[in-house]
Amino acid sequence: MKRGHLLTFFIIAVAVVYIGKLFFLQVASQSNQTPLQSSTVKKIFDYPERGYIYDRNNTLLVTNKTSYNLMVIPREVQPLDTLEFCKLLHIDKNYFLTKFHKAKKWSPRLPSVFLAHLSKEDYAYLQEKMHRYKGFYIDKKSLRYYPFNSAANILGYVNEVNDETAKKNPYYQSGELIGTTGVEKQYENLLRGTKGVKYLQRDHFNKIIGPFKNGSYDTLPTAGKDLTLTLDIELQQYGESLMKGKRGGIVAIEPSSGEIISLITMPNYDPNLMVGRLRSKYSVQFFNDSINKPMYDRSLLAQYAPGSPFKMIQGLIGLQENIITPQTSFRCHHGYRYGARAKEIMGCHCGIVNEPIRLRRGIAKSCNSYFSNVYRRIIEKYPSAGEGMDAWSAHAKSFGLGQYLGYDLPQGQKGLIPDAALYDRWYPDGRWRATYTISNAIGQGQILTTPIQLANMTAAIANRGFYYTPHILKDSNDGQPLSSKYTTKHQTTIDKNHFAPIIEGMHDVFKSGTAKHVRLKDIEICGKTGTAENFKRINGQKVQFEDHSIFVAFAPKDKPKIALVVYIENGGFGSMIAAPITSLMIEKYLTGTITNKWWEQKMLDTNLKHEYEKQLQFVETSEE
Repeated sequence: MKRGHLLTFFIIAVAVVYIGKLFFLQVASQSNQTPLQSSTVKKIFDYPERGYIYDRNNTLLVTNKTSYNLMVIPREVQPLDTLEFCKLLHIDKNYFLTKFHKAKKWSPRLPSVFLAHLSKEDYAYLQEKMHRYKGFYIDKKSLRYYPFNSAANILGYVNEVNDETAKKNPYYQSGELIGTTGVEKQYENLLRGTKGVKYLQRDHFNKIIGPFKNGSYDTLPTAGKDLTLTLDIELQQYGESLMKGKRGGIVAIEPSSGEIISLITMPNYDPNLMVGRLRSKYSVQFFNDSINKPMYDRSLLAQYAPGSPFKMIQGLIGLQENIITPQTSFRCHHGYRYGARAKEIMGCHCGIVNEPIRLRRGIAKSCNSYFSNVYRRIIEKYPSAGEGMDAWSAHAKSFGLGQYLGYDLPQGQKGLIPDAALYDRWYPDGRWRATYTISNAIGQGQILTTPIQLANMTAAIANRGFYYTPHILKDSNDGQPLSSKYTTKHQTTIDKNHFAPIIEGMHDVFKSGTAKHVRLKDIEICGKTGTAENFKRINGQKVQFEDHSIFVAFAPKDKPKIALVVYIENGGFGSMIAAPITSLMIEKYLTGTITNKWWEQKMLDTNLKHEYEKQLQFVETSEE
């Protein structure tokens, strides 16, 4: 080929490539172009209304109110009178520069929140002037509103999406709202709905000239789903009023379904203080309060020794393992003696000295000696203490103890039901036996439970051997049935016939035992008082403070409708505070009224602030 022809061929080839490229850019690519691929299209989100939340009686718990955010797109900002703009917004120049540089660093092209939660008055005033400040616009959003100053630990709160979250989850943009705790977090995907999108066409001057392709790509927002909770807000509020001045938790469950009726932690906070501009101020205050810990949900997170309520589990295991019958008796001599030559003693306040004590009476009078004998027999039934301990542990765990229950709230603790492996680590030579762990017999020792686990345990006893996973969602109002996770029975390892004597003993607690002073005339309650020793290690020293007050119960005795636990930190004997509150809660739920106004007023007036201050003062003095 001649050199001239080669040059001509080369020129033609280059021309063909360029023409092909131009055709692709201006014809072919335009036909396939989507709004996301075009730099001349502005994308605007249309936010849906977040779903409402109701209680089990259709009382509105969470709704929405309008909020306005001033947004900025740094690349679109044109020179402006900064001082005039700052004066208009009631901010200073340093704030302006800080927020602008932060937005620019996040993304020059994407919108960021410049000033959050404008009032209606500010919005109306600014809306008329925003045309003067290119790159800034006002975005209308919804904020949560809580009609009741109650159940903050259950409902949770929403927070603005930060830059880090937006990078991790492409659905969200900075400044949008996302559920952060509680139900708001657990059911975020249902509550948030689906954003709508509008695409606007720009001209070569970067001005909006109308919808992109006549709005064919636009989508409408879909409102979030409304949720109905299992919570009874009236009972929740009543329980919170009884817990004023105290620390601890109350958990109430419907045994026949596993529905959480009440979930109380004290101290708590007003959920409306975690909304809008207030949230920044109060979240710091609440999270930094290391004394009262209002953000710490004691009903789900606090791990306590269960105390005497665990004696029912001890009795059930003893019956299942055939080492006792309801007629088996033991004697008590002011406590249980054990160890070499019986020199060690676990004290007892049952008041029955040197008389035969059988199962029902042992529960009614909460005899430590009786259940220590039962525990020892369980462990010693097997060839080794390790085998006995593992058998005992498996039975206890079948009640949901020592594990995450799987409820639909985004926090919790496992608690602890010890097994042989634990004690093998403590005693490497393997020479441990039942008496080394005898405190487990009365719900002390190494056993740890959360209030919701104790309530669930009580529900399993009320059901005569099974429970449903506790849950707070009753209906998501989307036509979908409740997850099978919450409708499947969990069977314990205890045969149904063994529950009758235990339940009769719990009934005797109110008839002739430690809670007879708070019995109800027309409601048969089955319960168990508990008093857990309260030790803290301070500077290497084991210090004992006022005992914790505990009560578990269910009612009515037949076809129970409520099972609950009341746990009061530093409340003393279980019969003093926990038992009266339990009786009041049950009557309130089942009848809607209170007959014993004296006990009600006494519990409303009871304040344990002096106990908590005494404990705090001791810690501070010890650390000096």
